Parts: sequence; structure tokens; C-alpha cells
Amino acid sequence: MELQHVSVKVLVEGELNVPQSRLIEVFHRWIRDSALDEMLIDVADYRHVPAGPSVLLVGSDSDYCLDNRGNRYGLRYSRKSPLDGSNGDRISQAFSSAARACLLLEDELASEGPLRFSRREFELVVNDRALAPNSPETFEACRQELEAAFERLLGHRDFRLNHQSDPRCRFGVDVTVAQPCDLAAIAQAVA
Repeated sequence: MELQHVSVKVLVEGELNVPQSRLIEVFHRWIRDSALDEMLIDVADYRHVPAGPSVLLVGSDSDYCLDNRGNRYGLRYSRKSPLDGSNGDRISQAFSSAARACLLLEDELASEGPLRFSRREFELVVNDRALAPNSPETFEACRQELEAAFERLLGHRDFRLNHQSDPRCRFGVDVTVAQPCDLAAIAQAVA
């Protein structure tokens, strides 16, 4: 099964203590300064949407979003264009891109309040219901590849995958890591 359009959400640890309006400013500056190694196009403000995307940084191949789905803030990286390679390659690329953006935000906003992204809780979603319907069969078909990709990224097997089994939702897993991982190492995994 080929997984395309991989999305990774790195949850905010604790409360979001930074005004979301600051993220609009930061994302605009990222566009202006080419802060990430991809074409960034625009920023969209969805703060009025409850429990949804709050601030969206639109790119040509992917989007970055301060996401509050499930009433849990986090930074979501969503790959839009197809990517060559294996499922593990695509998972690694998405997780690495999310980690890089999280570290940039932590560093840039450090003086304004404690913004810290979790090193233990992540969400992976495949934004393509045709390629990956949300079913137990899809989870079983992908489980070994998901486990191998996360083992390679984290450097150990001390994590748990929990299938998000609601059939109304896109296929995804919640990833819980026993010991905090090194986001900087993950950010460099595909650089």
C-alpha cells in the first residue's frame, strides 16, 4: 500500500502560551526570508474556527499549520504533492519537516513565553482516503512499515502506535514515545 500526502502533527507541550497573531507575523517572515527549504506562498487566518486549523502557512508542495483539531494544539506539517520513495521515506520526510518547523518556532518565540513542542506525542495522518481508507485492514497492512519508520527516526522501539479507528476520519495513528526524543536529530534525518 502506497502512502502519499502524509501529515504529521507535533503536539504543543502544555498550554499554547504564545498569541496566535504572533504566528501570523512569524509565518509571513518565513515566506519573506525563505526560512524553510521549500516554496512558501501565503498565510491564512482560521482562528475563528473552533477546534480546527488556526494559522495556516501555505506552500506549493506542503502546508504548515498551528492546528487545534481535537482541542490539542500542535504544529501540523501536511505534504500535498506526491513524493517518490518508500512509505518509510515519506513518513521520515514529513516528520523531519515538522520537527524543523517546531524547532524554528521554539527558537524564534523563546523570549515571548514558553512554547515547547512535545518530544513524546505525535500524530500521523494520511490525507488520502482512496489510497488509505481508515480501516483495521489498512492499519494491519501498514503497521510494520510504520513501526520500521518510527524505529529508524527515533533510534529505538520504545513507542506505541494507536490506530485512530473512527471510520469518519482519515487513516492515522497516534504515536506515544516512552522517553523524550531528539527533535533536532529527527529534523536532520532527511536534510
